[in-house]
Amino acid sequence: MKDFDQYFIITNRLGFRRWRKDDLPLALSLWGDYEVTKLIDARGQLTTNQVQERLIKEIASEKEHGVQYWPIFLRETDAHVGCCGLRPYDLSKGIYEIGFHICSTHWRCGYAAEAARAVIKYAFDKLKAKALFAGHNPKNEASRILLEKLGFQYTHDEYYPPTGLKHPSYLLNKAGVIIKMFYSLQNL
Repeated sequence: MKDFDQYFIITNRLGFRRWRKDDLPLALSLWGDYEVTKLIDARGQLTTNQVQERLIKEIASEKEHGVQYWPIFLRETDAHVGCCGLRPYDLSKGIYEIGFHICSTHWRCGYAAEAARAVIKYAFDKLKAKALFAGHNPKNEASRILLEKLGFQYTHDEYYPPTGLKHPSYLLNKAGVIIKMFYSLQNL
């Protein structure tokens, strides 16, 4: 199958599509992995039923809001890498939340950064978002570093019910993306 038939967002290495009801095995390989969920859900290891509930919520979010944390795949092999996408945050102000969860077998390959850049572009170009919100578990140093590299600015700590913790929280507006791109080009 050609990329443009299967994926609606494409990067150099990754393809994005929408979650389907028959994707439970993929969802289990991601949200059923304690290494992935220990920093995003206080329940830690999720059961099959909990993962299935998460999958159903992602599909419902797409139907209701046109966004979800979309599954991402390696274009070369079709291997499932994880998910990256958007959810509503404060739509009255045009703000979406960006998030990414990468399968532990694919950590430290640059997939989160590549996927996040594509989703940022999609949010500002296609959805005309005014800003993007992001937060991370205070113990997740890798997410903090990535958000800062992407141009997100720390704004406050915000309580995140799934972990029961206050997460460092960030915003990125389109002007920040343009400035970040300009400085990246200057350093080539």
